Amino acid sequence: MTLVRRSARRSAGNAARRSLVLAAALAAGLATPAVFAQGPQAGPASGPYPSRPITIIVGTSAGSTTDGLARAIGQEITTETRIPVIVDNKAGASGGIAAQAAARAPADGYTVFITTNTTQAANPHLFRKLGYDPVKDFAPVGALVKGYLLLVTNPRIPARNVTELAAAAKKQQLTFGAGSSSARVASELFQQMTRTQLTYVPYKANPQAIVDLVGGQIDLMIVDLTTSLPQVKAGKLKALGVSSPKRSPLVPDLPTISEAGLPGYEISYWNAVYLPAGTPAPVVERLNALMQKAMTAPAVRRFVEQNGMEPFTSTPAELAAFQAAEYKRWGEVIRTAGIQPE
Repeated sequence: MTLVRRSARRSAGNAARRSLVLAAALAAGLATPAVFAQGPQAGPASGPYPSRPITIIVGTSAGSTTDGLARAIGQEITTETRIPVIVDNKAGASGGIAAQAAARAPADGYTVFITTNTTQAANPHLFRKLGYDPVKDFAPVGALVKGYLLLVTNPRIPARNVTELAAAAKKQQLTFGAGSSSARVASELFQQMTRTQLTYVPYKANPQAIVDLVGGQIDLMIVDLTTSLPQVKAGKLKALGVSSPKRSPLVPDLPTISEAGLPGYEISYWNAVYLPAGTPAPVVERLNALMQKAMTAPAVRRFVEQNGMEPFTSTPAELAAFQAAEYKRWGEVIRTAGIQPE
């Protein structure tokens, strides 16, 4: 009986001490009920999605349109869910490096791919070997935006408009840079429609090409407004036209390429969200809802408008159908431009 009473007293004392330690930890902010409930590795099977940090993979370097859009959306998701969002830049191979990484990630919703028509519609017609399948390897989540491109040159090129640029290209060998399929195909289409021949200089990402364009290492680009317009406003590049069907509100005095001397010229790009194939449908739908809400946030809308884009949201099924149509359209554009797969 004495041993039982002593054991009981020791157990009671230990329990009391544990309660005091836990209470002190909670008071000091060293532990929270949420941490105990979900643990560091919680996922869709062990709790609501999302319950741990999300990584967004983009196939461009920092400073690009896709990078900026991913960061703006990621911030809104964090605000909504209190879950950290990390943007992982994997530039190179026209987005192919990022696409491969995203395709091989676990299908649990915690690796998100924000990309463009480059990886999902154009690359299959530009490369003989991709290392990923743009349809089979991904679960469409939703479209985000559509955007247009700016035709810019180094100021030392004497052309004042599209017609004069085409004339200059027929007299001397001009070079163009591109760090995405959109930028490359836009310039290839320009050549085909003006019957000129430019020298293509490939880059891992458009911001790197813009640096060389400003420095005079290349002569021209047709590239997204995000990377080009700031340099135009700073007087470091010369803008000759925009690739949209109508003038951009960001540069209302600048004509479209079509009205500036190349009737019928028009090309655009788009951004969309994907997850690895096999991701559970509830996770896909939840991420779509988060993305849709993020696109209505003032900060995201402001980014979209300031970069010459327009909102273009969709359901997962609508994105799948749109991608299929774009796959066909980009294939036709690339064949028309006479580009041979590498």
